[in-house]
Amino acid sequence: MAQPRACQEQEDRLREVNLSTQRLRVLPPLVLSNPMLKSLDLDRNKLRSITGISKLCNLKKLILSKNEFVDFPNEIQSLVCLERLELNQNQIRIIPEGVFSHLPRLKHLRLNNNRLCALPRDLAACGGSLQYLNISNNLFRTFPQPVLQLARLQELHVQNNALRQLPRELFQGQSLKMFKASGNPLREPPSEVCAGGIRQIRNYFSQLQHGLGQEDKRVKTMFLGASLAGKSTICRSLKQGRSKLVPKEERTVGIEISEFQIEDFTFLFWDFAGQLEYYMTHHVFITPQALVILVINLHMYQTNDKTFKELVGFWINNLSMRVPNSVVLPVGTHVDCCQEQEVAEKTHDIMARITAMLAERKSNLAHFINNLEGSEEPKFYVDQWERLKEMESCTLTILNLVAVNCTDHCDIRKLEATILKHVKNEELFPEVVRVLPPVYRQVEAAIVDVAGSEEVADHGMTDLQYLLSKLSQRKNLASLSRELLQDILRYLHRIGLVVWYEEIKHLESTVFLQPTFLITMFKLLVRHQLVQQLESISVETLIGEHATIRDRANWVWTFKSKAMLCHQAVRALVKHQLCSEGMWDVFEEIMGHRPHRGRGKLFSLLEHFELCLEVKHTEALNPQAREFVPGKPWETTQIQGKSCYLFPTYLNQTEEVSEVWGGDHPEDIHIRAYFSPEIPEGFFQRFLVKACSFYSTHWVAKVTCLLVCNGKPLLIKENNQRAYSYLELRSRKPSERTGFQFAWDFLVAVVLITQKLAEEWPGLHVCVKSPCRTSGCPAEFLWPDMDGTGATTKEDVKTCGTCGHRFGAELLLPKVPRPLEEPPAQPSAHYYVTSYGTTTFGPSSIQVTRQVRTLLPLLAQGPTVMVRLLK
Repeated sequence: MAQPRACQEQEDRLREVNLSTQRLRVLPPLVLSNPMLKSLDLDRNKLRSITGISKLCNLKKLILSKNEFVDFPNEIQSLVCLERLELNQNQIRIIPEGVFSHLPRLKHLRLNNNRLCALPRDLAACGGSLQYLNISNNLFRTFPQPVLQLARLQELHVQNNALRQLPRELFQGQSLKMFKASGNPLREPPSEVCAGGIRQIRNYFSQLQHGLGQEDKRVKTMFLGASLAGKSTICRSLKQGRSKLVPKEERTVGIEISEFQIEDFTFLFWDFAGQLEYYMTHHVFITPQALVILVINLHMYQTNDKTFKELVGFWINNLSMRVPNSVVLPVGTHVDCCQEQEVAEKTHDIMARITAMLAERKSNLAHFINNLEGSEEPKFYVDQWERLKEMESCTLTILNLVAVNCTDHCDIRKLEATILKHVKNEELFPEVVRVLPPVYRQVEAAIVDVAGSEEVADHGMTDLQYLLSKLSQRKNLASLSRELLQDILRYLHRIGLVVWYEEIKHLESTVFLQPTFLITMFKLLVRHQLVQQLESISVETLIGEHATIRDRANWVWTFKSKAMLCHQAVRALVKHQLCSEGMWDVFEEIMGHRPHRGRGKLFSLLEHFELCLEVKHTEALNPQAREFVPGKPWETTQIQGKSCYLFPTYLNQTEEVSEVWGGDHPEDIHIRAYFSPEIPEGFFQRFLVKACSFYSTHWVAKVTCLLVCNGKPLLIKENNQRAYSYLELRSRKPSERTGFQFAWDFLVAVVLITQKLAEEWPGLHVCVKSPCRTSGCPAEFLWPDMDGTGATTKEDVKTCGTCGHRFGAELLLPKVPRPLEEPPAQPSAHYYVTSYGTTTFGPSSIQVTRQVRTLLPLLAQGPTVMVRLLK
């Protein structure tokens, strides 16, 4: 048996050759002399041509991605058996005619990340075989017509090109199963429709057949800036067409939304409060493809680093991370309090500092890229390199600052003209014009009428089925189906006109016709001076919630010291604030009817956006709990303990975490996740909610967190300084070799939580490093790409290039030291971070349906750790 198996293995080696990352510039003659070859991987080399490839007449798979091709290799046309061809991430500009007509079996073709603006006509010759095509990240301005002839195409990627229009014919057949088109300035269908998937695109074109498309010119405009900068004054003055000063007591609390017209453009104004407490909710509503008006109080502004950071730099940094392709119009206010020369000097200083910030960001990215390219083993950092290259291509567009006297009508008109001029610029706002079927506009107009009618309460919170019934009563919408209404609601949600969170189970049947009410819900618990709101809860409200004045004092103390509120306190606080705003009638719907306690709409929202964490205090074990069986889902029972809610935004820095941790030890295993340009505001607080949802034993403070799993502690500390922002993770060094597996599993799981959360900031760079273990040595070991198998190195020993000391690799990177006698190979640890609520340790499986802190059994069934996160 051994001999036939050895022969089979040798034959396989002859048929499949992997020469990736070998820095090849020509094909090795030995490869070209092997006519049996069926698969050849030449990924990540230095190839510019593949002379002699035509000899491999039986080749079925050819990988040429990430090389240096400028000209398409014509010899490929001789590979008549080819089924899979990958030429992505090169510099190819033109594909000549006459290649694809010789590839009748081609099923999979990747041409993404090149410089293509057209495809050859003979690609249609692959219509009977091609199933996958990726032409994303190229220079296509019009949709390539040969693609329409690919009758069996199932998956098509055209992201990040310059497409304005998609052909109706592409979606008429039934073969296409996946289509991605994000990052294009699409007008027909709009990007908001494409985000709904193939079904919604087909419905869109179906509706267009019933009438001519209507142009919709709509611009989401976000007003950002520090507190008392004049955002609300600018916003209201533009809306009313005259200067309209807003008194201090009427300043924005949370976010205010309004709409108005300038010529044939509709502007949807989102006025964001400037207090830091409200910034935690901003990430929910700050979206790309919007005009950002950054309002700066020139009277308060001083030409120094401190005030620039507070009034300007903070916002520019966060926009660079959150929406890196935004267009920003700086507007200077309070010029009536400044001398003319002073206004000019401050304007110049602001613009010069912003330019320097963006230049520094570009320089930093180039530095990171060069470091990876210059490393000894660049192949280990390809994923990080690609991410950095994507970030390098995205940058804020900063328009010239406009200085405005808010009391001067002429200045308001000048600002209006400036805004209009910019939004008409198609280079800045290529997606400002959208083509919509008439029914989209009809439903939108009808929704506005319904929202303003007496049949719907002022808060505009309505049931989806009720809304459908009201709209269907209109003559022009009598045939409106639920499916079409949902499509239109998704579109209106994405442009910010209504809010519908169909992905949140408890809110899937609720539509917020007035987005401002949703903001009101956030403001109930995420707001400025929340302690004062607690202290002002009326006696009548306390009595209604069966509480006393002493209870109120305890609530205030607990919130100040632990940033926690019990369920009773939340009910009283919400009822008090709703009554003060005349909306007491929605209290039970927001908070949840008794005895459901807390499953109302408010906490569904807060938990979905990771603004709070529900914590259950149980006094005893539950004898009705289902048996835990390793390897099978564990159905949790409802716990009847008292609920409390942790609000990380309000945490103080205490010594409790440090005391429980017991201080850092020199032999600790520790790593750092570095953030560039900085850790975003609110990032660590949201990280706490994610992490503590799955590690039930924890201690938290403002910038520290201690997680405990299976009795092993892991400390996380935030350090957010300019040019030195990182999260430090420390765990105790295992006393035995076998303990390294669990220690690294725990650390990597938390790193992946961090990386998953960081994906919400497209302009944020995160890299993981392990400091050298020599005291005083500044060197660090950069982690290579993580491929999901856990191990990041095969070396047993790592040598520091600075101090020259050698260390066991298990002290620096995820690795388990080898025993003296090698046991049978164990399966690698796999790590996943997805949007599902399941936590698994080894073969065990625990089903988690909500972010609830409960006491979980000690799990030590195996070496594998898989963490699946709730978004």
